[in-house]
Amino acid sequence: MLRVATDWLGVYREQVNALNVYPVPDGDTGTNMHLTMQSVRRELDTCDENNMTSVARAISYGALLGARGNSGVILSQLLKGFAEVVRERPAVDARTLAAAFRAAQKAGYGAVMKPVEGTILTVARGVADGAEGPRERETVDAVLEQALFEGQRLLDQTPEMLPALRQAGVIDSGGQGYLYVVQGMLAALRGDALPEAPEITSYAQEGFETEEFGYCTEFLMSDSTKPIEEIRELVSPFGDSLLVVGAEGYVKGHIHTNEPDELLATVGRYGRMLKTKVEDMSEQHTEILGMAGAAARAEEEVPPSGLVAVASGYGLVKLFRSLGARIVSGGQTSNPSVQDIVDAVRSVSAEKVLILPNNKNVLMAAEKAMELMEGRAVVVPTRTLGQGMGAALAFSASDDAESLKAEMEEAARRVTTFEVTRASRTTSITTKDGRTLEIAEGDVIGLQDDELVQAGGSPEDSLMEMLGRGYGGQEIVTVFGGPQKTQEDLQALSWRVREAFPDAEVEAHPGGPDLYDYLVTIE
Repeated sequence: MLRVATDWLGVYREQVNALNVYPVPDGDTGTNMHLTMQSVRRELDTCDENNMTSVARAISYGALLGARGNSGVILSQLLKGFAEVVRERPAVDARTLAAAFRAAQKAGYGAVMKPVEGTILTVARGVADGAEGPRERETVDAVLEQALFEGQRLLDQTPEMLPALRQAGVIDSGGQGYLYVVQGMLAALRGDALPEAPEITSYAQEGFETEEFGYCTEFLMSDSTKPIEEIRELVSPFGDSLLVVGAEGYVKGHIHTNEPDELLATVGRYGRMLKTKVEDMSEQHTEILGMAGAAARAEEEVPPSGLVAVASGYGLVKLFRSLGARIVSGGQTSNPSVQDIVDAVRSVSAEKVLILPNNKNVLMAAEKAMELMEGRAVVVPTRTLGQGMGAALAFSASDDAESLKAEMEEAARRVTTFEVTRASRTTSITTKDGRTLEIAEGDVIGLQDDELVQAGGSPEDSLMEMLGRGYGGQEIVTVFGGPQKTQEDLQALSWRVREAFPDAEVEAHPGGPDLYDYLVTIE
């Protein structure tokens, strides 16, 4: 049921995006909810499908792991509540399903500090009311049918509850997305074929501006040394649209803020930061509307070349965007799918699109996406984010993609990339220059152009040791600090680099990739 629900929501993803005006008009509710469901499906693919406890954990863990945006985080909590009811049951019958929808509704409301009616929460309440209502026959089908009927009734009333919806003349996007999930569950039972995606003719965001807080900031953390309630209190002064939730030993946070650096550094002191995402909502709003107008631009003159880059870390994402790239979120430990890359290529208005995978593990997916695009895409085989930055600096939309490919590959080769992260296991390795490194799980490790060359010490010492061996008179040293590094950390490291290499120009930026203390390039 949940697998079909994922595909069903995928059909209507852009329609849900087109409705999105609350809490901010960033046009990504459908995308975020679909990404959350896709994460559930990935976990279901690896669980024991004959064991309900295993299935329930996959639902709860997958939803939290993949939750994106305000709507995705709330959906993850609806699914968590649902999973908690079915976890100990041998099978799901009508009464269990009704109880699961009620638990979902309660978990959703419980996750939000200030629940607002007229949103996905209202529709979740309608779904639960319908599921628990009187039934002509005690079947799962009947529960779903009545859940949809009552959920739709409340969804139709959401413009009366929220002024933003009334102003835009739309129903709530998150509520609509949730109903599509329930529709998909029913379709799975009935064996219904997926419908055709509806044509989108208008986007409600066009009449709205983004809110006062500029950055949609998210984090996923493990090994938290504080309870969720205290993490929530730590985060709350930074902005609004706040959600801090947990499941299966993980903490997920979402907030709109003007201080993403300080927020992530504050939270990062109390656990192991696994994933972060910071989106400039003004840029995101513009990009979504640009994608919305892709069909309208089809008959206009398009540039010879476009650019798609795989990246994580909001500082790096901002840089790639400033160089003209459409972003595919992902990288180390979070590889995007072939479909993710194909979708990004299709959204770019250009005769041919250059793809920067920026990770050796993404290269194969990028090449497969290129094949599927049948001549409309070409891959520049960048294996690190540093190489990707070098290649992107050589990009020009007005030049032919095939000739650009050679220039961008040459530019990528001129960049040396250093990465400082932590060891995921205990091991012993011999480097190319014959040194033996004894590494314990959790140790600081340093990589030069994706080859492990250093271990031990502090992240700053690791970087300085690698620079000492790898620097050869290059002109520019660019430092990106990871999500747990403060502005003070970056300033102190920049001073050390300038003192050691006085002839180099040193630039330092926050917003480096997840799971890394530092990413540094020399060129």
